[in-house]
Amino acid sequence: MSSKRSVHNARATAIVDEEGESDSDVESDRAESQFWRRKMRTLHSHLDVNKDGVISYDDFMLLGERFANLGHLTAKEQEEFQQVLNDMWEEQWGDISPYNMIGVEQYLEKMIHVLEDPALKRKCHNFLPYLFKAVDRDNSGEITVQEFQLFFECLGLTHDHSVIAFSHIDQNDDGKISLKEFVKLGREFFVSHDQTKPSKHFWGPLID
Repeated sequence: MSSKRSVHNARATAIVDEEGESDSDVESDRAESQFWRRKMRTLHSHLDVNKDGVISYDDFMLLGERFANLGHLTAKEQEEFQQVLNDMWEEQWGDISPYNMIGVEQYLEKMIHVLEDPALKRKCHNFLPYLFKAVDRDNSGEITVQEFQLFFECLGLTHDHSVIAFSHIDQNDDGKISLKEFVKLGREFFVSHDQTKPSKHFWGPLID
């Protein structure tokens, strides 16, 4: 991995590490729980931008473009964001090819592998800071429910869904979510099997 890519990964990892969360804080030995599988199917549905039942590299990058096109990322951040997404695809899904398409069951199997691989697990959240910055339109380092609505718009979800989700994940009810909170909640969605954690609302309503 190049030093530039290492810096990108280190920045994102540090955001979670500063929160004091480690792999011991999440349940990694029940990667096939039905609750976790529902969460991963939900993510698959968001990444399947054209809704053809599979995730392709084009889907992956198109979702990134939706966030970049909000216009709140600098040119440098857009370049870094694209590189992070590109690296994630290659590391988790393999070749960049129009024939490399990931169905739901394959996605579940791949995500189980991510959680079982310490190196991949520590990087599964590396794209989240860019999603945050993309919707933090005033560059305040905190997002409001109105800015969170932009996040859900890019996922194809409604404002009503965003308000409900925000009310659950804004645990101190101050009407704001910091970058550290955003990344921690987003990462927890990937790795936790605890159905009581508010992070289950992070990506919107779970599909059946």
